[in-house]
This record gives sequence, C-alpha cells and structure tokens, in this order.
Amino acid sequence: MAMILNGIDGIRQYAHLFKGKRLGLITAPTGLNSDFVSTIQILHEQFQLTALFSPEHGVRGDQAAGAQVETYLDPITKVPVYSLYRKDSKRLTQAMLDEVDMVVYDIQDVGVRYYTFIYTMLYALEDCARAGKPFVILDRINPLDGVTVEGNQLKLGYQSFVGNYPLCVRYGLTVGELATMVNDQMNWQCELHVVRCQGWERQMLFPETGRQWVMPSMGIPRFETALLYTGTCLFEGTNLSEGRGTTVPFEIVGAPFIDAQKLADDMNAKKLPGVLFRPVYFKPTFSKFQGEPCSGVQLHVLDTRTIRPLETGVALLYTIKNNYEQFAFLPPVKEGSRPFIDLLGGDKVYREDSVDVPALLEQFREESQLFGQIKERYHLYP
Repeated sequence: MAMILNGIDGIRQYAHLFKGKRLGLITAPTGLNSDFVSTIQILHEQFQLTALFSPEHGVRGDQAAGAQVETYLDPITKVPVYSLYRKDSKRLTQAMLDEVDMVVYDIQDVGVRYYTFIYTMLYALEDCARAGKPFVILDRINPLDGVTVEGNQLKLGYQSFVGNYPLCVRYGLTVGELATMVNDQMNWQCELHVVRCQGWERQMLFPETGRQWVMPSMGIPRFETALLYTGTCLFEGTNLSEGRGTTVPFEIVGAPFIDAQKLADDMNAKKLPGVLFRPVYFKPTFSKFQGEPCSGVQLHVLDTRTIRPLETGVALLYTIKNNYEQFAFLPPVKEGSRPFIDLLGGDKVYREDSVDVPALLEQFREESQLFGQIKERYHLYP
C-alpha cells in the first residue's frame, strides 16, 4: 500500500509559508514525521523556531495528566516552552504572541470530542485571529475515519475543556478540517493554512493507513483504546473505574461491587455489533479504587467497522446504573460547576431520572446525521 503521509511529512512543499518568520509551535510527543523525527527538531533545523507552546502532558510528554506546567527551556533545542495548560488560563497571552510571527500546530488527535488537544488548538486559533497572527495546522489523519459520526452535539451552556464547541462525540474530521469549520462558523477570520495529509481517504480507519501507532497520551496505548474511548470515557463521570491504573485503560470498566460474570452475560445478551464482553478482575495501581480488587468487563473489539463505541458505552452505563444501587454519577469538581458527566455528555441527558436508552440513542443518531451534513462542507479530502 502507498504510504499515508501526515502534514509534517510534506512540509518542504510549504517552505514559503515559514521562511523568514519567527515560529511558535504547539506540539506533543505525537508531533513526528514518518521517520519519528520530531516536528520540534524539523522546524528548529529548517526554519526559525522561537517558542514552543505546551498543551496538557508537555511538549515532550513528560508531564502527568492534569499537571500544571510552568515556562522552561526545552533541553534539546534551548527554545523557551510556554504552558497552555496553566491553572488560571489555557490560552496564548499577548506576551507569548509577541515572540512569534506565526503559530504552528502539530498534535495527533483521536477523533473524539472529550480529548483536550483540540480545544488547545481552537483556543489558539481564536487568540491568533484576535492578534492578527497566521495559524498553520500540520494536518493529521483521523484514526477513527473521516466519515462516521456518533453521539449528540454539545449544547450551549455545557462548554468546558472536555467539550467547547457543538461537535458530536465522534466527529469524523481531521484537525485541519475541524479548525477550518470552526474558523468559518465562529467568523473568527483567522488567516488559517492547512498543510494537508497525502494519500488518506475518508473511510480509512487507522489500521488501514499502514502507519505506526504512537500513543497520543498514556491513557490511549493503542488504536482499539481510542475506538472504545468514544464510549467508555463516559465512565470518568461515574464512580466506576474506566480502567485507569491498569494496562488497558478505557477497555475495562468495573468496581468492587460489580458481578463480573452477570454483567458480561447481560451485555452479551444485547448482541451489540462488533463487540464481545468478558468478565475481568483487576486492581488499579492509581486513580479510582487504587489498590482495591475490582470486577467488571473487558470490551473486545471484534469488528472495527460495525462497532458503535458510543452506543456500546451508553448501553453499558445504563445496564450498570439500572442493576446496581451503588452506582453514582460523580458530584461537580468545584462548587457551582456542572457534574463531570454533563460536561462529557455535553448535556444533562445522562442524569435524567428514567432514561429510555433506545429513544436517547435515536435522538443521538438524528443529531449525528445533522452534524454530518454540516461538516461535509469543510472536507479537504475525498
């Protein structure tokens, strides 16, 4: 098969964009070309890289989830690194923007609304629009394909760093397409350039691209995790373990009070497409139930095409909620804010007293279809 290339792999054809400009780069460990050379190194060697901007986890991936990052010098290039994940703000300041003529973005997303890197990108896009600075996206393929849309659209009033724009949960766009859409829909009028991928076709899932999987963050170790995360991330808003602290985060769900065999039987009886459930017993080394024996299920992906991970996650959530009185949604992190499940869900629908799951999923499908029609106007790839 022909090699599918990300934006960084074709950067030489776009050299005219970068020549003579002071560049600021927003990147993470996934900012690599096909030979695993970092985008930091490429821009530093070929152009004038004057600033690095760090999202959650740091530009080199050495910061823990949620850790606040301060300004420091990158040990390899000696370029200053400014944090876009500060306690008081996740935005570019005027002082940071004064250091650069152009901001470049290169981070692999996972194609799911809750994943925070896309909001780092959209905030920066808006900041650049205000400051009159051009913004360049080194585009990357969407590992969950560019066709399938799943879940509801985020509602007004539910914006947060795990959902800040009315996207569906699985949105079927590359980051370049997403930025193009938001820039247009919000009328930001930023001078936006997208350095395109080559050879990617919309219907491709990651395994069909022939590329190596590089973990977008420690919680997403492999492609199947990213696929299942679409649905199982919802458990972060509950008192169940979503598998953090195990070697298969987002692929196992459980708690000390679950009957593993019964839950697996109940879920398999639903005959959901593309997935099988297996009883599992585990003890998380960190996060929820650290050091406590838990039981639950592992989700095994049988068919990456037919599985509907969001619908699967919702079905699992309500099967547990309706069978275990110990189940609970977590309270808001801070007073006056919304419960985390509302932020993940982009709506309060998950917490309604009695949820009719088939009706809820039908509503989600209608919203997905509408979003699918809007997004098509911004497709950059056939």
